[in-house]
Amino acid sequence: MRFFKYVVDPTKCVKCGFCETIVKCPSPERCIGCEACYLACPYYARIPVEDKSERRYIKIKVDGVEYEVPEYITVKKALEILGYVFTRYPEPGKMFAPCNTGGCYACAVLVDGELKPACHTPVREGMEICTNVEGITPLRIVEGFSPHPVGGVGTPYWLKYEGKYIEVAAFAAGCNLRCPTCQNYHVTYNSSLSPLTPEEAARILTSYRRRYGVHRMAISGGEPTINRRWLVQFFKELRKLNRDEKARFHLDTNATILTKDYIDELIEDTGITDIGPDIKALKLETFQLITNITDKELAEKYLKTEWEAVRYIADNYYPDKVFMGIGIPYNREFHPTFDEIYKMGLEIAKIDPDIQVCVLDYRGEFRKWNMPRPTVDDMLMVKEVLENAGLKKVIVQTSIGHIGP
Repeated sequence: MRFFKYVVDPTKCVKCGFCETIVKCPSPERCIGCEACYLACPYYARIPVEDKSERRYIKIKVDGVEYEVPEYITVKKALEILGYVFTRYPEPGKMFAPCNTGGCYACAVLVDGELKPACHTPVREGMEICTNVEGITPLRIVEGFSPHPVGGVGTPYWLKYEGKYIEVAAFAAGCNLRCPTCQNYHVTYNSSLSPLTPEEAARILTSYRRRYGVHRMAISGGEPTINRRWLVQFFKELRKLNRDEKARFHLDTNATILTKDYIDELIEDTGITDIGPDIKALKLETFQLITNITDKELAEKYLKTEWEAVRYIADNYYPDKVFMGIGIPYNREFHPTFDEIYKMGLEIAKIDPDIQVCVLDYRGEFRKWNMPRPTVDDMLMVKEVLENAGLKKVIVQTSIGHIGP
């Protein structure tokens, strides 16, 4: 059995403090190999090193049965040793652990009666773990409650030019993707804040709605959908607090795990009114380049699911029940030619040429600091390419604001 610890590479560390302020180390006295600092470091300055030091075995209880496991590992690792299977795509009978950074709580278990993320909690002598959390109020780190003048991918284009706040939003920690250009990485990799219940988050967002006098309430991330129980309950609580007809409930998502039954639950049971799926690519190779999902099989599942989600929403809910706006990322580093962009436009136009498409100008962020931001002319060219593919409502995000349709 091999164990790893994560250490600082002094040749790459710039002492930005990210791993000490945004990432909360769950075991400062000795690394338990949770990966949180490794995955979150903007400069690749954390590296894995095999930990061959001796470790004793400790006794824990899991679902009422006593076991012995090595010390200085995560609860998730202990459960894996005992035969529990974790996946990064939801599967029946398996435990879902999509982010491995401690913020989304999708892998949460009861530890001595408290809900804790399995990926970010160290085992200890005498610990009692219960893997069944049905009926337990879900938790998640959520932050960045704020008003917005342009909204997100799923915000109708005609609202983006009003010159005032049109929406309030919250941002959920944790993501199943590893995009090196992550523009919300301070949220995505946050494990330092206290988690909120769905009701707590809904009350805060509702208070922002009232403070700024808007009708739209949104959640983005990170990736909101990766903790399904939390997200469903959040929208239900939000609707309870906002019963007026003007209230709009908006989800922006990468749609990579947004299966048909999940979509039905969000729309039929929670009543979301606006959705913004962010379609990363058409080709698998491009999807992997943009998302840094190196597991080909997993990347195929994610890519297939996001396209199927768009088609399903368009066929069953759009535009009568739900407004849908699709996001597409663009940078020359991902798209040296416009061929794939054009083909994406053709595919979306086949679904419905009137669907709003917002092209996002991916710029140097997180682990791609040196990547140039697309110019305004670049983005106008993308707009023209998509319109030539048959799309009628194309917006492009640029350094001077949104342009279009």
